[in-house]
Amino acid sequence: MTEQSLPYVSTRGSSPELAFTDTMLGGLAPDGGLYVPAHWPALAPSMQSADDGYVALARSVMWPFVAGTLDRVAFDHAVADAYATFDIDDVVSFVELDDDIHLVELFHGPTLAFKDVALQLLGRLFDLELTRRSERVTIVGATSGDTGSAAIEACRDRDTVDIVILHPAGRVSEVQRRQMTTVDAANVHNIAVEGTFDDCQDLLKAMFADVAFRDRVRLSAVNSINWARVMAQIVYYVWTAHHLGPRTTFTVPTGNFGNVFAGEAARRMGLDVGGFLVASNRNDILTRFFRGGALEIAAVQPSLSPSMDIQVSSNLERLLFELYDRDGAAVAALMGGFRSNGRAAVDPHCFARLGGQWHGERLDDTDTLAVIADTHRRHGLLIDPHTAVALGAARRRRDDFDGPLAVLATAHPAKFPDAVEQATGVRPALPERLADLFERPESFVVLPADLGTLQAHVESLVAPRVG
Repeated sequence: MTEQSLPYVSTRGSSPELAFTDTMLGGLAPDGGLYVPAHWPALAPSMQSADDGYVALARSVMWPFVAGTLDRVAFDHAVADAYATFDIDDVVSFVELDDDIHLVELFHGPTLAFKDVALQLLGRLFDLELTRRSERVTIVGATSGDTGSAAIEACRDRDTVDIVILHPAGRVSEVQRRQMTTVDAANVHNIAVEGTFDDCQDLLKAMFADVAFRDRVRLSAVNSINWARVMAQIVYYVWTAHHLGPRTTFTVPTGNFGNVFAGEAARRMGLDVGGFLVASNRNDILTRFFRGGALEIAAVQPSLSPSMDIQVSSNLERLLFELYDRDGAAVAALMGGFRSNGRAAVDPHCFARLGGQWHGERLDDTDTLAVIADTHRRHGLLIDPHTAVALGAARRRRDDFDGPLAVLATAHPAKFPDAVEQATGVRPALPERLADLFERPESFVVLPADLGTLQAHVESLVAPRVG
């Protein structure tokens, strides 16, 4: 008997419900919203046991989201195959510091960042479904640093996809850029956009909004607007709670909000979570939001933690959808006003539904360097600047929370060697498999932040294969 498929709805309420595989391939909803499950499946007690390892846990936690749309054996194989690419069997590891603060190391995948946890699986699920449909798509993604390399690594050399990644020119670290631009694969294309990550993300959304273009190139997405990304990240919140205990508070360095929203999804499924501390750098729109309920865009400022140099955090819309009691029309009006005016205020009654579970904190570059230096001095550990922002926030707000504090360590320090060396005097080495990264030839084009120019270039890249 075929299991019933869980439907997915748009946060803006006017797109039809879709099954998992259609949301995965579609990315952004036609009405501009983001897909979420029509209801949250319960996290059964058996799903909260990590005794059989991370892969088994991942299969059980994610299956309710995909049941009825994917073959169970094929899905289980895809999960195992995805996590076989990691350097450690259990995918995620823990380092206890002090004061019941723990680093949750999410960077043991092939590109040394937490994005691998979701994207190694997503690449395989794309391939599985597109092969079944005998189709090929053009994946276009915008990256503030780590999504691009993780998506490329997951999709390179696959017969079912072309992948085009936009990154803000000069606003990612050299290691991040080279991990994208040195991949020698016919289906991989890199574009440096003359602008910020927000410009890249706006261009991506505009391409999805252009229905004729979307259909011509068979457009799909791997950004965290893709529900499958969030789904895969739910697992490590459950894994962490199993290891650290109930009422764990999660401190998450946050740019586009997808990582931390996965924790909210786990909470809504029944995970016993203490709360969430959203850690930002000088681009602190989220800190200001959680302190007062207002969204107000400021200029994007470059920082030592470039993956967080964002002022429009797309996945916040998924949380707003829940705060507005899943009123898609209200969310659409709120987000429309926000993008038109650069600011918006959440209804006070809706904001109150956060219920003290959410908090924001910010660190500037001076604070970030101090945390990196202090962690090296006290614990002999090198941490990257994004992890340092989260750890600094956790230490600053420790007295506000009972129970364990889990700090998500989102990138290997060698991805940001200049900042780490500036703070500690020690330059972290890349793993041996990437030791020649700086000698590999790069391939990318530089384009203005202009939609027409970008669309013409994308079509020229993929037309021979999708036409």
